[in-house]
Amino acid sequence: MVSQLDRRATFAAYAIFLVLVAAAPLVLDGFWLNRLAKYLVYGMLGIAVAMCWGYAGILNLGQGLFFGLGAYMLAMSLKMASPSSLQHGGQGPVPDFMLSNAEPGAVVDLCCINQGSFLWLPFRYQWFGILMGVVLPVLVAFVLGAVVFRKRIAGVFVSIITLALVLLVRLLLVDAQPLTNGFNGLSDLAWLRAGALEFDPYGTSTYYLIAGVLAVVLVGARLLLATRAGLILRATSGDPQRARYLGFDVAHYQTFFFALSAGIAALAGMLYVVVAEFASPTFMDLAFSITMVVWAAVGGRASLLGACVGAILINMLEATASETQSLVEAWRVIVGLTFVLVVLYLPKGIGGWVHDMLARWSSRPAPRELGNAR
Repeated sequence: MVSQLDRRATFAAYAIFLVLVAAAPLVLDGFWLNRLAKYLVYGMLGIAVAMCWGYAGILNLGQGLFFGLGAYMLAMSLKMASPSSLQHGGQGPVPDFMLSNAEPGAVVDLCCINQGSFLWLPFRYQWFGILMGVVLPVLVAFVLGAVVFRKRIAGVFVSIITLALVLLVRLLLVDAQPLTNGFNGLSDLAWLRAGALEFDPYGTSTYYLIAGVLAVVLVGARLLLATRAGLILRATSGDPQRARYLGFDVAHYQTFFFALSAGIAALAGMLYVVVAEFASPTFMDLAFSITMVVWAAVGGRASLLGACVGAILINMLEATASETQSLVEAWRVIVGLTFVLVVLYLPKGIGGWVHDMLARWSSRPAPRELGNAR
């Protein structure tokens, strides 16, 4: 009875959340739709962290790496399509920062304006940027996962490896200033196009693009984790030695879900570029990756919807507190205190607390049963 009630409650929670997300454009203007769209992107990151940490038992402190790679791949294509890259008088588009940093007399073409600029050539096609935005992060995660999990590296050592990797890639990104614009990142981007449709960052179409992708990711991940593969993943997370003894290839399942989590984070990175119109090395800051973990911890790392809602709520709280005159100096303290209180009193997060309350309520004996007992 509990499981049946749990399934109904889960279905109702997902349905209510998706209806609220779909109905937002009815009451919000362009500015708030743009802001809410960013929060939905963060919600996707919460789902990615919950899948990796809550279900696979892998605490990835470098999730920003996959978010950043996805963001930069699409941003490179959108940069090539921007007016600032097209209106320089050369044969083809060239990013404006390359023109500013070019040596006197350099050929104004991507073939040779600087060393390595030819790497930008395929990004003249938007489909290539979108494809690479998913393929590259998933490939990196797959190779990393295959090496780490085959060697049975686990626990804090995985966290340290992912942490070191994201900092290394961030350093490379900043140092390759002639190719990536360094600390400044990529800005002044064109809007995403799909045929004749242009996605205005403040438009309803962009909001529904992000909301639709979030819905597919949320429901798809939930269904996947309910399959046999998801059950085995949870078993490997709880006791990997026993899972190996039973004949399951633990590394195989861990690598698959680790790469899948990276793919979700990369997708979120691409959507963030569409709605925010820039890509920055700050996506690969340690603080950003840790913040994602906080979102999942507050929302409930063992609940996809809980982690998603947690990410949205925390960002709404941050925005509200930081924009309130009387709280400008204290909003970080408020957010930090909220996190500490949730961890102390709700160790399973908001999602886990709701689930426990529901289970406790459903296990209470009915009044008729109490009467019979007396």
